[in-house]
Amino acid sequence: MAQIVVVFDFDKTIIELDSDNWVVDELGATDLFNELLPTMPWNLLMDRMMKELHAQGKTIEEIKDVLRRAPIHPRIVPAIKKAHALGCDLRILSDANMFFIETIIDHLGIKNCFSEINTNPSYVDNEGRLRISPYVDFQSSPHGCNRCPPNMCKGMIIERIQASLAKEGKKRMIYLGDGIGDFCPSLKLGEADFMMPRKDFPVWDLICENRALLRAEIHEWTDGDEMEVTLLKLIEKIKIQENNNSNSVQLLSVDCKFETISMAAHEALPPPLRVHQ
Repeated sequence: MAQIVVVFDFDKTIIELDSDNWVVDELGATDLFNELLPTMPWNLLMDRMMKELHAQGKTIEEIKDVLRRAPIHPRIVPAIKKAHALGCDLRILSDANMFFIETIIDHLGIKNCFSEINTNPSYVDNEGRLRISPYVDFQSSPHGCNRCPPNMCKGMIIERIQASLAKEGKKRMIYLGDGIGDFCPSLKLGEADFMMPRKDFPVWDLICENRALLRAEIHEWTDGDEMEVTLLKLIEKIKIQENNNSNSVQLLSVDCKFETISMAAHEALPPPLRVHQ
């Protein structure tokens, strides 16, 4: 069985819109959000907006109700469930936040499909207010990547995931995303990996402008129907390639009486940053 890791962005990839904007708009705080937007980083702004909504009497249950109504293409959930059933290791890498993501995927019945969620931490405090923190404390420990927003470099997280995969023996990665922040991780993928950018979205434009920088094979998609078909075809393609390689090695070993020699383990790299469900 091929060891395949599929990494999904969340906003405009799994769901059809930006979860932050969706909550702010649906709870009637758009004007204040737009007023404050030029004054602070997005991540800190969302924490401030949760404070304002709490002050207006908006409850956690109201926020959950809004999140459960987030639009999603009807083929996304089946695609995720099929990839999981085929034995793929599914993960989420998102600049949203844990509360929003967990609320939505739990509502959709796919939370157990994912082994890992990397996103901005969040929790409900004793007063019932949702608090949202940056993934990286950029004021004391900036990540140093000029391609990415100050609170998160997805490329660095992909490198940490790749380090753990090397130890686990998992070889191939498929990455799906739509935004500017998904370009950096696409540069970390190898020749055996696949990048699935959403066509006519910011990451697609960046890839088109910088095609020579990417080593991964690129397969674009436009909507949930095309995502499902493309993703499942790539999974099948990897399985066929791995099976063919395995058969070739077995034939070579029999014909030439070669013994299989294990590769030395790669030097350990820093462990992945995990946000536990």
